[in-house]
Amino acid sequence: MKEYREIMRDLREDHDLKQADIAAILKTTQQIYSNYENGVNEMPIRHLITLCKFYHVSADYMLGLDK
Repeated sequence: MKEYREIMRDLREDHDLKQADIAAILKTTQQIYSNYENGVNEMPIRHLITLCKFYHVSADYMLGLDK
């Protein structure tokens, strides 16, 4: 199964969005969001919740626990 950071990138690319677009939704910087996608930093739960709502997916899907 894919790691959550790969799923985040796939969802972003499937929606034709840039890292800066998602960073704005999360109210953070593009660099911090990039660190999440690259596995440098762990994403806070509040950002996970925001992304699940934005993409209309479950947390299990986003975390790679469900297809």
